[in-house]
Amino acid sequence: MPWGYFFDLWGHPPATMMSDENQKKGQFPHMDRPDRAMVVTPHPDDAEIGCGGTIAGWIAQGTEVVYVLCTNGDKGTGDLDMTSTRLAEIREVEQAEAAADLRVKEVIYLRHPDGELEDDKEFRGEVVRAIRQHKPDVVLTPDPIRRGFYLHRDHRICGQVTIDATYPYARDHLHYPEHAQEGLETHKVADILLWGTEEPDTFIDITDTIERKISSLKKHVSQVSSDEGQDVGDFVKANGLRIGQRADMPYGEALRRIQIR
Repeated sequence: MPWGYFFDLWGHPPATMMSDENQKKGQFPHMDRPDRAMVVTPHPDDAEIGCGGTIAGWIAQGTEVVYVLCTNGDKGTGDLDMTSTRLAEIREVEQAEAAADLRVKEVIYLRHPDGELEDDKEFRGEVVRAIRQHKPDVVLTPDPIRRGFYLHRDHRICGQVTIDATYPYARDHLHYPEHAQEGLETHKVADILLWGTEEPDTFIDITDTIERKISSLKKHVSQVSSDEGQDVGDFVKANGLRIGQRADMPYGEALRRIQIR
């Protein structure tokens, strides 16, 4: 995997997409650390790339974080001898190890096939159920809208379905009323944070947690190709530095905040 290309796509908001008026240093809205957060992520390793430093920092300060991993990542390889079944097994173990490294409380594995997420009632209901069960204050997921390049469909669908599941579906009792029979009450999420965005308005200082972000990413061994002469740590730091320079911090992660009314 070409890590430089990957991080340019997912972690680095292009300067041309950042309004000079709204994105001057120090003029970013403050966001308090949530007590509970949920990360709804399309593939193994996407959460660590998009918001691993933020997650690590929040957890260190007492936030309870739960992952919802939507696909099993069973297509993400260039190894012609690899099978989908074997790759799914490998990547689930890697994700468990990465989450443990970040001290994530729980990983919910939905195990949809890689590349086959659909914006349908079933998938949306799975996300709604997780939100109602764990009652996060904040939900993090990929930004489904990018103009600079064509997104992987799982990222688009994961982001859009998660936004919809958060509001209004998880909030309103007449959506998925069967959840009440399972003892699950409705829940109103306060904020959605989108990573991989071209229009960031919230920057998190990850200076104290960037090494933890790197170590968690390195748990995804199947996705780190040693023959490319590239080190994921170098790209994480270079990317974090670029983002940090926009927000007057050494290393940062860039997010777009949606406040739920």
